[in-house]
Amino acid sequence: MQTLLLNSGDVETNAQMDAVIEAVEQAFGAFERGDTQMPAKSYIDLPQYNGDFRSMPAYLEARGSDASSSESGSQRDADAADDWDAAGIKWVNVHPDNPSEHDLPTVLGTMIYSDPETAFPLAIMDGTTLTMKRTGAAAAVATDYLAVPDATSLGLVGAGVQSYTQLDAISEIRPIEEVVVSDLDDERTQRFIDAYDDEFDVRAGTISEAGHCDVLSTVTPVRDPVVSPDDVGEQTHINAIGADAEGKHELADDLLEAATIVIDDHEQCTHSGEINVPYHDGTLTDADIYGEIGELVIGAKAGRAGGAGGDDESGVTGISVFDSTGLAIQDVAAARIVYENARDRDTGTPFGLIDTEVQ
Repeated sequence: MQTLLLNSGDVETNAQMDAVIEAVEQAFGAFERGDTQMPAKSYIDLPQYNGDFRSMPAYLEARGSDASSSESGSQRDADAADDWDAAGIKWVNVHPDNPSEHDLPTVLGTMIYSDPETAFPLAIMDGTTLTMKRTGAAAAVATDYLAVPDATSLGLVGAGVQSYTQLDAISEIRPIEEVVVSDLDDERTQRFIDAYDDEFDVRAGTISEAGHCDVLSTVTPVRDPVVSPDDVGEQTHINAIGADAEGKHELADDLLEAATIVIDDHEQCTHSGEINVPYHDGTLTDADIYGEIGELVIGAKAGRAGGAGGDDESGVTGISVFDSTGLAIQDVAAARIVYENARDRDTGTPFGLIDTEVQ
């Protein structure tokens, strides 16, 4: 047996977005049912290098029936027996001095994907591209359950690398036609427009113009909120992606108070997600959190009225917010898609990491 080495290009090629969305949705369902093992993220702080390491291990047993984002109900029923499990660990860092001092990215991720039955390392792959893909996929799952069913417009606050994946993923879930992007950097905004102007009606706009789209994804690292209640429409669904550390905060408190809030994980979101600041201040409490995205996936909580997980008489109405912090089970679910596609397509570089003759 050999291990597959998959670089960023291999991950990009084999992270088929519709399949990653489906796998991430199934991972959320497994998490809600208790069919996962996901120890808390552990940290190694290295102040002498102005950086840190983080380890994110996980195992999950997923149900093939949890796939409303990608298939019709009848097809899901037919595929209900298509269950799977997977295991892996992502080793990731944050070294802010890397770009200026070492000509390296601030964040470098490596994913080890293993066979749960034997622990054989099936693949070692780039975790940075994988993270971008699964983050976009998580927003797409939330959009499917929380955005209005006929959503055709997407707003983006922030035109960095994650904005591209947000559009790629969400356009798999809704027939997006119009895209409005708002960023302080005009050159970055123009690069985004140039990348997509053949596919969508895409233009630069204000935060308010982006926020009055049917779906809004915020992908900035700000600590002072930039989106207020006046900046969004009455039925806008917001994917809050940017907050990934204590103190980060993109949406104004009164916007969060007015919204139906769905989170990925209570511990992570209250510690370092979009709601962390108002939660610690006491402005928001557990009573203000509608539920976890996994509850919508398994049907324990209703999604958008008239949409996935809801019906015409009941479900979420008004502004909704998905607080996405990113879970290790998402990485493992996405890694499974990448590995299986790469294996089937004979891509990547196989190598003998383990001497299988040693007993």
